[in-house]
Amino acid sequence: VEGPESGAEGPDCGVRAGVAQPAGGGGGLGPGVGARPDADLSVLFPGQVTRRSCCRLVCELLKHVLYQRQQLPLPYDQLAFFSSRDCSPDDSSVMPRSLRNKQNNCKKSQRMLLELEEVFQNLETLFMLTLVPCVHILLGGSVVNPKEMYEVNMEQVAFGSNEESLKTISCIRQLFHTLFIKDLFNELKSAPLMNTVLLVQAQRNCGIQWFRPKLNYRVPTRTRRLIISMASDTVSLTSALEQGPNYNNDDYIWFQAPITIKGFHYL
Repeated sequence: VEGPESGAEGPDCGVRAGVAQPAGGGGGLGPGVGARPDADLSVLFPGQVTRRSCCRLVCELLKHVLYQRQQLPLPYDQLAFFSSRDCSPDDSSVMPRSLRNKQNNCKKSQRMLLELEEVFQNLETLFMLTLVPCVHILLGGSVVNPKEMYEVNMEQVAFGSNEESLKTISCIRQLFHTLFIKDLFNELKSAPLMNTVLLVQAQRNCGIQWFRPKLNYRVPTRTRRLIISMASDTVSLTSALEQGPNYNNDDYIWFQAPITIKGFHYL
C-alpha cells in the first residue's frame, strides 16, 4: 500500500551533483581518481511522487538505456509489438534463410522481453516493500569495473499517496523531456553488445527474495558514468527533510538482480 511517506530521506548512494559521497551498504566512494561523473542530470518534480511511479521511471530509464546503447534493435514498445506474433516455424528444415533469421529474431526478442518483464515485476515488488534511494544500471565489463554506469538517485524524492502525488505519466514526460534537452546519448560512440546488470539499494531486512544481497559491492569509479538525480520541489519536502527521521546507512545494502540482460542484434 502506498501511504504518505514525505520526508523519507534515504542514504547517499555514491555520487550526486558531481560530489563524491559515501554509499550505503559498504559502497563507499572516496574523492579519488574518476570520482566525478561524466554527466549529471537533475530532474525536479513539482510535487510528491508515489513509489510505483518511481519504479516506472526506473523501468523506463532501463528500456531507454538499452536501446540508446544499442543493446536492443528497436525501442522496447516497438520490440514488444513486433514480437507479439507466434515465432514457431512450420518446418524449419525447408525454410529459406531469410525466414529462419526472422524466426530467430522473433525468439530472441521474446526471450529478452520475458527477462525484462521479470525484472520489472520484481522491481515493483521491491519498491512496495522498501524505500529505494538508488539504482545502478551497469553495462559491459564486470560489476567491479563496468564500461558504463547509469545511476538513478531518488534520495530527494518526496513520496505520497496516489491522491496527493503527481500522475505517473507526467513524471515520465518530464524525465524524458529533460533527457532529450540534454541530448546526452548522442554524444556517445556506438557500443558493442554487452551484458547489463541491475543493482538496487534497499533496506537490509526488506524481505525481498528475488534480488540477491551484494554486500561487497563498491560504486565503480573508473568508468563512464551518467547520474540522474530526481527530486521533489515542494515546501512540505523541505520541512520534512529538516524534521523527519534520519535513516542509518547501515540499514541499507545493495541488491543485485539475478538476471543478466544480454544485448542482441537482429540477424
